[in-house]
Amino acid sequence: MALIVTTWCWGEKYDDSYVQKLAASVHRNLTEAHRFICFTDRERNLGAGIEQWPIKVEDYRLTQVKGCFARLRLFDPNWQRQLGLVDGDRIVNLDIDLVVTGELDPLFNRADGFTILQGVNSQNLCPYNGSVWMLRAGYRPDVWRDFSLEAAVKVPFHSFPDDQGWFWHKMPDAGAWTPADGVYGFQKPGWPNGEALPDSARMVAFFGWRDPSKFTHLDWVQTHWRT
Repeated sequence: MALIVTTWCWGEKYDDSYVQKLAASVHRNLTEAHRFICFTDRERNLGAGIEQWPIKVEDYRLTQVKGCFARLRLFDPNWQRQLGLVDGDRIVNLDIDLVVTGELDPLFNRADGFTILQGVNSQNLCPYNGSVWMLRAGYRPDVWRDFSLEAAVKVPFHSFPDDQGWFWHKMPDAGAWTPADGVYGFQKPGWPNGEALPDSARMVAFFGWRDPSKFTHLDWVQTHWRT
């Protein structure tokens, strides 16, 4: 089954270099044939090896509120077909500021319909973290079909409604990646004391105010967060 790796870039917070560094790190660490797609609100200068797809016009409103809800469009079977996918293909979605630090193939070779990073949130009671997730095309189209901003407000949330809370509401039995699989939140539960990269790390997500650009003094960020 085909494999695509996706990320999203809208607004002014992140420049094109974030997409370029993420794509380069994925290409370096993933031997299986794959496509890398950036969903964006405007044409960007991203270079070779990165497909650009526009965020659907009707989804722009979702980029104007907190919660990353525009990403739920990936559950839309019609859009999956527009992307050239068939049922069972894997869609891996990564936060734009994530750093890939090790081999990815073992992470993506699993049969779950939906897999998401779990066990790294500290204050948020939701066990899911939307920095890293994988979807099988054709699985649970109701995640998109049943979504609305009004429905999301009715689901338990921490600071504000978000896509990970919606995932938990709709799919409480999702497959999990955890630090035991080499998927970490930087300085979050499961991360050892200090700033050193764990030996087992394959991906490191940066939450909240944390951003790899603030930690370029670290050798492992310099090594892995680059084009």
